[in-house]
Amino acid sequence: GGFPRYGLVNQDYVMLRGAVLGPKKRLITLRKSLVVQTKRFAHEKINMKWIDTSSKTGHGRFQTTAEKKAFMGKLKKDFLAESKA
Repeated sequence: GGFPRYGLVNQDYVMLRGAVLGPKKRLITLRKSLVVQTKRFAHEKINMKWIDTSSKTGHGRFQTTAEKKAFMGKLKKDFLAESKA
């Protein structure tokens, strides 16, 4: 999980809209904008229904193990566990 080139999120959440430029170890400072926002998308009301916490690169592609099993189907380890039981 975590952000590519920025690492894991240790607090409750961090939500950024847009891009974060710079080297991977650069500290991210969040502040109010110096320029008044005039674009329509900057003023639109955000209706958030769900936050995807899975990583888009690397490990952590699925939200839950049930979601992973539904996508992947039965794996070799599942068949081995059934045969031993």
